[in-house]
Formats: sequence, C-alpha cells, structure tokens
Amino acid sequence: MLSTGVEHWLERVYELTEAKGRARVADIADALEIARPSVSVTVRSLTNAGLLHCERDRGPTPTAADEAAALGIRRRRRILSELLTVIGVPADNVERDVEGTEHPVSGETLEKIETLPIRLRKQPERTPAAKPARRRSRRAWATAAPTRF
Repeated sequence: MLSTGVEHWLERVYELTEAKGRARVADIADALEIARPSVSVTVRSLTNAGLLHCERDRGPTPTAADEAAALGIRRRRRILSELLTVIGVPADNVERDVEGTEHPVSGETLEKIETLPIRLRKQPERTPAAKPARRRSRRAWATAAPTRF
C-alpha cells in the first residue's frame, strides 16, 4: 500500500499527464505548491522506486500500476464527494473534507460507503439535510438508549 504522500504525488502527475499530455516539473510544483528543486528530487526518488517513468524531454509519467492507483484514488474521491453532498455538506467544504479523508479509507469501507448515496437518494427523508435539528432535554439524554450504528 502506498503512503498518503506518494498517492497524492501520483494523483497529481496522472492528472497533469491526462490534462496536458505531460507533467513538467514546473507544473507539478505549481499543482503541489512546492519548490521546483523539491519536485526534481522527489521525482527522481519516485522514478528510482519504480513508481514513475521518467523520460529526459518528456518529464515523469505514471507507470501502468500507478495509473490504476490514480484511478482508484479518483474513485475514492468521487464516492466520498457524493456521500458528503447527499448528506448536506456545503459544496465549498466537500473538496477540502474529501482531500483530508480519502487516502486512509480502506477498500472494504469504500465499498460500504459507495452504496449509501444510492440508498439515501431513494429515501431522502433519512438524510441529515432533510431533518430539522432537534434538541433533547437533559432528561431525554439521560434516559435514551445507546444509539446503534
């Protein structure tokens, strides 16, 4: 399993390669908001580890395995974004929240999460966005049965 940082790098390289046909060091530096020399060092390390393929005049490109990893990351992002949107998270928070939570989610958990938006769309009354906030009295909290998830 790749670390969060490596996944983040591979995702950016894949996105740049897909959008521009290649991922130049300057483009990667701009996308990740880091210095170009740092990008050069990291690209060299990822290439030596076999995670990127680097041609002299073309810049780094993801290997076939890395493309699969990048597509998996993209899938995780889509599923989590959809879930957060369905449960009523404001659109301006969705991207930020997904960026912080997408990497540690396991495949098994992601499969379970993937079905939630579909079920919630079929029963919109069950989404938190559809329910008005209710306040419980202290007595109600003290006597309430534990919530089962």
